[in-house]
Amino acid sequence: MVFQDLHAHTYYSFDSDDRPEKVIETAIAGGIKTLGITDHNHGVGLARKSLCYYKGTDLSTDYEQTLVRYFDHINLLKDKYRNKINILRGIEVATCVGKDNYALPENADISFFDYCLVEGLDKANSITKGDIFAFAKRCGCTTGIAHTDLFAFIKSIGEEPFRYFRKLAEHNIFWEINVNLDSSHGFKAYDYATEFLKNKEQQDVVKKSGVRLSVGFDSHAIREYKPERIKSACTVIKNAGIHLVFEGI
Repeated sequence: MVFQDLHAHTYYSFDSDDRPEKVIETAIAGGIKTLGITDHNHGVGLARKSLCYYKGTDLSTDYEQTLVRYFDHINLLKDKYRNKINILRGIEVATCVGKDNYALPENADISFFDYCLVEGLDKANSITKGDIFAFAKRCGCTTGIAHTDLFAFIKSIGEEPFRYFRKLAEHNIFWEINVNLDSSHGFKAYDYATEFLKNKEQQDVVKKSGVRLSVGFDSHAIREYKPERIKSACTVIKNAGIHLVFEGI
């Protein structure tokens, strides 16, 4: 079985000190076969630790060169490690605005990435306004919904779960099952992921809808990486008859 981890951070995020090479080599040692590097858009785009959590109201920051530089670095590593692991070039997209304003600027082009992970879909101050379909079109690349309790979100907007998941599948939008358990998250697992991995009824809805899933550890400190959590979640998902988003590459 091919184990995927599609949510990993490096020093580009500034809330991690790890070099990309170290993150990749740790994943290889842990038996991961596909790894997605997904640094935060604000860490990559602003490229300065002092500005990582930019406060203000201006969303017009020009990320062009910093996004391309980051992509090119990960692309070089994809080639370097191609005989040991499949590296995907991703980015995690913040969508919330407020006192800590670091949402993806409207003019930031991320369409050339393999995929993006969108966080904050279910927040009141999200620039998505709860519409992942329009926002995925704006992103221009394969889009995933990160660390979000989708069953709770779907209920909150008055939608029917199967219909909503089916629409996600039709728009090639995937759902992340986040299995982190490290200090950056207070060593607390996400309740929605724990529930989904044991809830056969939820698994059946997802399976029948055809939507694809991803699994991510969301690592910010590679010394705390737990590949066994990735492997366990991937196994549960596959045994439930559900496909992973980049399965077969």
